[in-house]
Amino acid sequence: MKTVFAFLFIVLPFVMSRSQESSSSQEPLKIGVVGMTHGHVNQVLRRGKTGGDIEIVGFVEPNRDLAERLIKQYGYSNDLLYSTLEEMISATQPEAVSAFNSTFEHLETVRYCAPKGIHIMVEKPLAVNWEHTKEMIELAKKHQVQLLTNYETSWYGSNAKAYELIHAEEKIGPIKRIVFHTGHPGPIEIGCNIEFLDWLTDPVLNGGGALTDFGCYGANLTTWLMKGEAPVSVTCITQQLKPEKYPKVDDDATIILKYPDAEVIIQASWNWPHNVKDMEVYGTTGYVFCNNGTQMKVMENEKEGSKEMEAKPLPSGHDDPFALLKKIVHENYELDAFDLTSLENNTIVMKILDAARQSAEQNRTLLWKELYPTN
Repeated sequence: MKTVFAFLFIVLPFVMSRSQESSSSQEPLKIGVVGMTHGHVNQVLRRGKTGGDIEIVGFVEPNRDLAERLIKQYGYSNDLLYSTLEEMISATQPEAVSAFNSTFEHLETVRYCAPKGIHIMVEKPLAVNWEHTKEMIELAKKHQVQLLTNYETSWYGSNAKAYELIHAEEKIGPIKRIVFHTGHPGPIEIGCNIEFLDWLTDPVLNGGGALTDFGCYGANLTTWLMKGEAPVSVTCITQQLKPEKYPKVDDDATIILKYPDAEVIIQASWNWPHNVKDMEVYGTTGYVFCNNGTQMKVMENEKEGSKEMEAKPLPSGHDDPFALLKKIVHENYELDAFDLTSLENNTIVMKILDAARQSAEQNRTLLWKELYPTN
């Protein structure tokens, strides 16, 4: 009889723990939306109405007209709208927040949410500069919360397939050169709303112009492909090709990252004739081109030539920022080292962007070890 009780004493807590974990994973993730001025807020507004895996418990947006317009458009109740972060969290107790405010306001969001144990996902880039980033990292680690960064390109099946071809299958040999073309004709040209433009074209609130807006994509994907390796040096040239439209910030940037055995060129611009987020990876024997989220071109060797390929979608739960956030919070899912959304990856991204900004200002190449001697 004592043996039975001992068995139950040991096993029952484990069974209950597993049962509670399973129950938690079936419940929707309670998300608070912080800010609605970012044009990407439509992502979470759509997702909150589909799938049942997340529940938007509250919105924080001081601009009442903007908030009510968006809430009505997507069929939410005005009862979910709060004027301050404090009010929303006190009333709704979210498990995580998704920030769609200005990049400058990301730090304020982390300052308030991290001490309360609330996980945070921000739209790219992580912060406006390295100083903000350092404080955000310290807060996330101190309070043991997840601090994730969402990029559109993180959910491209083509990029995941490229990583597989390069690293798992070794189809093109070691990486020697990566080239990115990222951007569009310009935020005004593509019709971004005025609330978005007000901070996107502000050097303080956005941290820059095209350099930060689109340079971050290449820095993020490079850090992932290079498995967290930092560059040896950073060179950047920025321009104002349309000063009449974007008088306060750069609208064109070229970043060159030098690695011991490779070179990366990131062409970030608000001057492309089309919307573009592509990637070209060259190895010693071949290349992988990702034209968009699905269409690819692969050459393993010149003799056999290239072939067109269509990438499959990412597996369920890894194909969407909010599904991944739920897995991390409810299932204790651990991201791979230097995953595209991870804090480790985006720490390096912010260092690259900060170095690029300084390089452009000083008109010279900057050495990584001089900028960041401890890394």
